[in-house]
Amino acid sequence: MNNPEAERLSIEDAKAELDRLHGVIEKADRAYYQEDAPEISDADYDTARRRYLEIEAAYPELRREDSVSERVGAAPAEGFTKVRHTVPMLSLGNAFDDNDVADFVARGHKFFERDKDIELAFTAEPKIDGLSASLRYENGVFMRGATRGDGTEGEDITENLKTIADVPKTLIGTGWPDVLEVRGEVYMTHADFAALKARSAAEGGQDYVNPRNTAAGSLRQKDPSVTAKRNLRFFAYGWGEVSAPIASTQFEAVQRLGEWGFVVNDLMIRTTRVEELLEHYRAIEAQRATLGYDIDGVVYKLDRLDLQQRWGFVSRAPRWAIAHKFPAEQATTILNAIDIQVGRTGTLTPVARLQPVTVGGVVVENATLHNEDYIAGRDSTGAPIRDGVDIRVGDTVIVQRAGDVIPQIVAVITEKRPETAVPYVFPDRCPQCGSEAVREVNPKTGKEDARRRCTGELICPAQTIENLRHFVSRNALDIDGFGAENVDLFHSEGLIKTPADIFTLHQKREAVQAALYKRREAQAEERARASGKERKNVRAADQRNYAGLDKLFAAIDARREPELDRFIFALGIRHVGETTAAMFAKAFGTFAAFREIAEKAGHGDAEAHGALIGIDGIGDTVVQSVSSFFANERNESAISALLDEVRPREYVVTIAENSVVAGKTVVFTGSLERMSRTEAKAMAERHGAKVAGSVSAKTDLVVAGPGAGSKLKEAEKHGVEVITEDEWFERVGQ
Repeated sequence: MNNPEAERLSIEDAKAELDRLHGVIEKADRAYYQEDAPEISDADYDTARRRYLEIEAAYPELRREDSVSERVGAAPAEGFTKVRHTVPMLSLGNAFDDNDVADFVARGHKFFERDKDIELAFTAEPKIDGLSASLRYENGVFMRGATRGDGTEGEDITENLKTIADVPKTLIGTGWPDVLEVRGEVYMTHADFAALKARSAAEGGQDYVNPRNTAAGSLRQKDPSVTAKRNLRFFAYGWGEVSAPIASTQFEAVQRLGEWGFVVNDLMIRTTRVEELLEHYRAIEAQRATLGYDIDGVVYKLDRLDLQQRWGFVSRAPRWAIAHKFPAEQATTILNAIDIQVGRTGTLTPVARLQPVTVGGVVVENATLHNEDYIAGRDSTGAPIRDGVDIRVGDTVIVQRAGDVIPQIVAVITEKRPETAVPYVFPDRCPQCGSEAVREVNPKTGKEDARRRCTGELICPAQTIENLRHFVSRNALDIDGFGAENVDLFHSEGLIKTPADIFTLHQKREAVQAALYKRREAQAEERARASGKERKNVRAADQRNYAGLDKLFAAIDARREPELDRFIFALGIRHVGETTAAMFAKAFGTFAAFREIAEKAGHGDAEAHGALIGIDGIGDTVVQSVSSFFANERNESAISALLDEVRPREYVVTIAENSVVAGKTVVFTGSLERMSRTEAKAMAERHGAKVAGSVSAKTDLVVAGPGAGSKLKEAEKHGVEVITEDEWFERVGQ
């Protein structure tokens, strides 16, 4: 294996990288083979091992005595009796693309090129993602079973293997040799994994990651009765020590194992053509979602057993076999349904419900579909994606997961689309509250937003919790002691639905006490379960005299007269942050004035719209969002209820003494040379003026610098006084 990049390393760098990779691979092997808890993905492991071998090949003098290239798996775990394999249980070399498979077959033809009469045939079968095991039979009776371990020595798991229905206790049929060591893979089906995961969740037990790890952990239980409850399965695909030959070819030998009572995989084929091997690989990959168990590739083997012996072995793997791995972060599965989730800002997000499939070591059941355009097969510009193919329920799809990114559907296999599959119709109503769900239009570009949003805002249950959390947060009303935990608790107990409910909690004192007591009991139970100690009961007196309750009610009452800018921000209007809320507070002074204009703008009043857009720093997006918010009758109802409980304070601006521009509306335009636009705005506000972004008949003064254009013309049209920047400084006495 020659690699130019590896050869370009200095001898010092090569040694350092080899040592680093050695540590990575050793740690990964222990986690995978001994602890059944992989720490890195298969793809990362394969990359590390490949790089390790490249450096060894480029610098043979750096080869370590404990080189991982000589090793299979990891040493047996402590706690089990060791079993020595008479015939080593080797690993397999990997193929990652079609060219690697073609090279494998070509190497076979080259090795046997002098044997003119030989026609090489190969088998292809699914590579089961489970735990390798060997089963020793003597005179047809199961005597001992072991894990692969490090390939030379494994763990005795005989009693656990006896609990697996697919492992025959006595062979059936005839013709089996006196000593027969059968090798195969122990695994767990998707259905059994899902059932176990559900039972564990209901009992408050551990969260299982994937079928492979769960099967391996189950097989290593000290108590075989635990293993028996996991309903493990076994596929036979090979053999080790035999006292007599069992067949002349790989294909025939596996069929013979099936005749003797073992479960063998019916997707195994034999062919002489590399094209058929690759076709079968793709056919198996397409069936991956419907198999009901995990596979991570396809294994190819030279069929004739005598030729296998001639071709031989390398240090840790046979030359006559290779594993063609599936892309580690992709898998094929079936789309069972499309659900719509409503996010905290009201965005309707489509979620794919998938036939469970393992991708990159994690069982994937859900994937994002982004938005309705993505489902329809187009991007935000209307250009086709996936060649314009839409996504439909029932489709066979390719799912991709890269790193920790949420899985997504990247392709549809249209030739497998059911005749009954119909185009998906995206809802135009919120599935949670029934409010209209709209795609907002950018007023500047005229383009629709790719996302559809619920207009329910304060009354949408899907948005309620996030809105309540925002309402009480530090930068909003900042209710001391009323954090996200209490919001979740009181909402789940039906005590609060809208912000107004927070201010009436004191009327439900007993229910609030009961909710807090219930949470404390649950927390005590959880701590006891985690520590393994007996739970201490919370005294009844704690329920009656919860010390923090009066303090919480006092903190709520302390916020019944909030600052205006905080109150506007607390409403959670989209695009209205702290700074924008302060702009509105300064511009209108009272919530009543702000609400009146916002309501009128929401009902199409052009003058009100102009009043909002005229505020310096306020743009079309914010105005549209505010207008939509106040146009929603349910939001209005929620605000009215809230105003029955709170009285936002008037926003007071400290005005410089003897100001001649106090109360006037000022517009700055053109290039200002003595101050920035931000400084100009701050100066005007210090002197009691309101700064607007556009000129209208209500404008009192325009300060024009060089390059003033349309705003200067508007000032002339409305007869508004226009002064220079120097004249402005003179007027305000600066």
